[in-house]
Amino acid sequence: MGMTMSQKILAKHAGLDKVEAGQLIMANLDMVLGNDITTPVAINEFEKADFKEVFDTEKISLVMDHFTPNKDIKAATQTKQCRCFAKAFDIKHYYDVGNMGVEHALLPEQGIVTTGDLIIGADSHTCTYGALGAFSTGVGSTDMAAGMATGKAWFKVPSALKFNITGKLNKNISGKDVILHIIGMIGVDGALYKSMEFTGEGLKNLTIDDRLCIANMAIEAGAKNGIFEVDDITLDYVNARSTRKPVIYKADEDAVYDEVYDIDLSTIEHTVAFPHLPENAKTQSEWGDVVIDQVVIGSCTNGRYSDMKAAAEIMKGKKIADNIRCIVIPATQEIYKQCIKEGFLDIFIDAGCVVSTPTCGPCLGGYMGILAEDERCVATTNRNFVGRMGHPRSEVYLASPEVAAASAIVGRIAAPSDITEVE
Repeated sequence: MGMTMSQKILAKHAGLDKVEAGQLIMANLDMVLGNDITTPVAINEFEKADFKEVFDTEKISLVMDHFTPNKDIKAATQTKQCRCFAKAFDIKHYYDVGNMGVEHALLPEQGIVTTGDLIIGADSHTCTYGALGAFSTGVGSTDMAAGMATGKAWFKVPSALKFNITGKLNKNISGKDVILHIIGMIGVDGALYKSMEFTGEGLKNLTIDDRLCIANMAIEAGAKNGIFEVDDITLDYVNARSTRKPVIYKADEDAVYDEVYDIDLSTIEHTVAFPHLPENAKTQSEWGDVVIDQVVIGSCTNGRYSDMKAAAEIMKGKKIADNIRCIVIPATQEIYKQCIKEGFLDIFIDAGCVVSTPTCGPCLGGYMGILAEDERCVATTNRNFVGRMGHPRSEVYLASPEVAAASAIVGRIAAPSDITEVE
């Protein structure tokens, strides 16, 4: 019986020739990640266990992204604790105001994570790095503390679902539509503690940014991780950013999958997840007339350069609708600079948007765009649970940057093709 991509990475890092689904293993880590919300808890556990040193100063990343610049005294205190810990233990990858970015956009961009890595992070969307052919998954802050000290973590080897990708996306359809379609198809528990493994000839038609978006939301289907087969697109991306040699793991021909799904990209339509679960996926003909109050374009799911470019192209020369608040958040400083260089910030501001420095902010109802009672928001974020962005009686609609930009202009949930109605 062969192994999947995920199983091969776990076996290698555990020093084993073979692993099977359900097996408990201890494996060596290539990266341990924390942010300004989860790291303070991990530091407290680290100190409680009386650890005296970290396992590797190059293999820990602390990214202050959820509430930075600090929104209040509590946020400032948490960040200070992280800052002091990073200084005391000489953590090389510490990112704060001025050089930070949204963690799951920053680490791939900076080449900190790469193909074949085993990564844990005290953030559920750590599964993002599977886009690069890595095994990455979210853990609790206690596991993060142990990982920082020992460089190891316990894993239960997951079984897998195979997604065979064919075809090519149509105009203005992106990775966000793909993953919302998949979650709508299998449900928020359809991949519970499984590995979502993406392969097939259609991968050549998905950009790295599409893949990062899809892998990012694997957790929204309950998955342990999402992972893409490595190809030339992957290698071009990682080789341009990382000095480490990529290690490629390919599934065996006789690897076992719980289910195999065929996804034809040419059939994917504009898709929006209605409240209050990512599985409530509806295509354009099912949207109806949903009037909105706010749009957020950004996050670890869709705050990358291609997302900003897609939104800017739709908004160019246009104005957002009356009484709409549109918040645009490039995910890293590098992306922010690219947006300035390409004139995207002028487009957004001229359209009536506000542009923020990198932050997770509104995604988790933190700041920079909290919703009031009965308000509705179209967001390129990854969760639309009750109260996710503010008041428990507010509503969040998950969408692609293309749909979010069009919705801001029209004033209701809309596709780019709907913009002509208001011109």
